[in-house]
Amino acid sequence: MHTIAVDAMGGDFGPQPIVEGVVLALKKSKQKFNVLLVGKSSEIAYKIPKKFQKFIEIIECDDVFSMNESATDALKRKESTIYKAIELVREGRAEAVVSAGHSGATMSLATLRIGRVKGVSRPAIATLMPTATGGRSLVLDVGANVDCKSEHLFEFGIMGHAYAKDVLGVENPRIGMLSNGEEKSKGTEITKEAHELLKVHPSFIGNVEGSDIFNDSVDVVVCDGFVGNILLKTSEGVASSISKLIKMNIKRSPSALTGALLMRRVFKLLKKQIDYAEYGGAPLIGVKDCTIICHGKSNKIAIKNAIFQAVSFIETDINKDIEESLVKYRSN
Repeated sequence: MHTIAVDAMGGDFGPQPIVEGVVLALKKSKQKFNVLLVGKSSEIAYKIPKKFQKFIEIIECDDVFSMNESATDALKRKESTIYKAIELVREGRAEAVVSAGHSGATMSLATLRIGRVKGVSRPAIATLMPTATGGRSLVLDVGANVDCKSEHLFEFGIMGHAYAKDVLGVENPRIGMLSNGEEKSKGTEITKEAHELLKVHPSFIGNVEGSDIFNDSVDVVVCDGFVGNILLKTSEGVASSISKLIKMNIKRSPSALTGALLMRRVFKLLKKQIDYAEYGGAPLIGVKDCTIICHGKSNKIAIKNAIFQAVSFIETDINKDIEESLVKYRSN
């Protein structure tokens, strides 16, 4: 069975939603797996139902790396839950790590302690965006690398293609460079250079604009972490605002309320599609072992889906594909 290490203490709401998410994942999964929960046993053990205790081992740890600390201090905190969870992967006791704690600390520790895939300069955080057709597009980087060179963007395209194909099951993922216009001449000097590097890949379709992320015209969207993080936070804000606007206008109009009752199922599906919890977490692509970074406010659904995502990642040859593709397309 696969083994997943989980930082049980790192989220904004403590161990409650994390332990509940782990139990829910074990309950819903068709195949069983083991979980190493890193945290305070006094706050964890009693939350685990007896029937699932044989699949869960608690790794005692009471030092929590808080959200307001600097990621650069993570290496010094060898007794912290996130450090210990990542060490379990490094030592081979676990095949993946899932954390809703400090994303910068998780990223830094995974990169330095687990190590990068051969040929990868910088790992990237990827996230899924819903499309108008019910599908998903993968955007990377969304925060790991604020300043990028064209070579880094090229690597993001290769890594994103491998993830979309191997983990998400997209048969022939289309890669696009996020820019301020579709024309080849648009973009910064760095994105133009990256465009030239990526055009040797048969799945590269050129520049794409922000609206293309949501219209199913591209599967993998490449950008630096500065642009990607703004895109991610803006999208979350827009989705939240739309939901609030719909509710506000429904309350103002009796006829709208009647229509809303009739459209209740549609609204429920819409909410589910734009809810980050449905995607679980963001994979850090380019490190040697699976690392899933979850939102600090993750609920049990998000943790469950993050664990499912980790299991899917483990069962692929994504890192081998990344390594081989980098060699192949760099040599052209």
